[in-house]
Amino acid sequence: MSEAQPLVLVHGGAGELPEASRERHRAGCLEAARRGGKVLAEGGTAVEAACTAVQFLENEPIFNAGTGCALTRAGRVSLDAAVMCGATGNAAGLAALDAFKNPVRVAQAMLFEPEVLLVGQPASRWAEDHDFTRLPEDELTTPHVKEIWRRVVLEGGQANFAGGTVGATVRDGHGHLAAATSTGGTMGKREGRVGDSPIPGAGTYADEVCAVSATGQGEAFLRVVFGARLADAVRYGVPPADALEVLLDRTRDQFGGVGGAIMVTRESGPHAYWTTPGMSHGWWTPEGDGCGI
Repeated sequence: MSEAQPLVLVHGGAGELPEASRERHRAGCLEAARRGGKVLAEGGTAVEAACTAVQFLENEPIFNAGTGCALTRAGRVSLDAAVMCGATGNAAGLAALDAFKNPVRVAQAMLFEPEVLLVGQPASRWAEDHDFTRLPEDELTTPHVKEIWRRVVLEGGQANFAGGTVGATVRDGHGHLAAATSTGGTMGKREGRVGDSPIPGAGTYADEVCAVSATGQGEAFLRVVFGARLADAVRYGVPPADALEVLLDRTRDQFGGVGGAIMVTRESGPHAYWTTPGMSHGWWTPEGDGCGI
């Protein structure tokens, strides 16, 4: 494959960010993109760069993934993550995973397993069997998240809080693509609920054409089969930016779900669009980097 310009594009969730959180979101996304870029600059793969970027975001409690994740209706941790390699077609998703510090790394370790998706306790047992450590839930739960949980579950407040799902899309210097996504899901979600993030072809997707990571109201993104449908539009000639905007508008208008997504293709990007008041994101290339909301 011919040489390509390396690119790392990350998001920190779509929603209406309070002014006080915006600078931390911008800084977090920019640093995540730079860390993924460092992997590429040192000769690493697109998959490793995507997972490195997402791992950084999982460790930042301002985002809803790993530390600082949203909680279920019962106040429990339940994590979703996925990784997909565009060069091989390998994909791995974990849903309703117990408290593990970096779910994206568990998904990455699953990439060469015959199974594509593991859920619940079997997913957690697989993680432990492969040397990942199950943590006490309090280690991933912050006071800020507990306060939001009380407001949503006990007082009936808005369930979707800004600072949601995180993700990365990457193109390496050979044009290979990868995507990774991680989330705690919707605050106050029903036990066992699974959104679009861990489902290849929905919230996470990569092939030889493009790499996609979505964020927002997961049920709508599942119903529209977001990632695969977007990739097919690009494959059959729709300009990437147009395809992204049209499908996000359709997800909102036809399926009732707002959100956002990031995408890189073999030849273009960064592409980002959202139907919420904002979506924190950042990018890195060898020539420069940046961030926005």
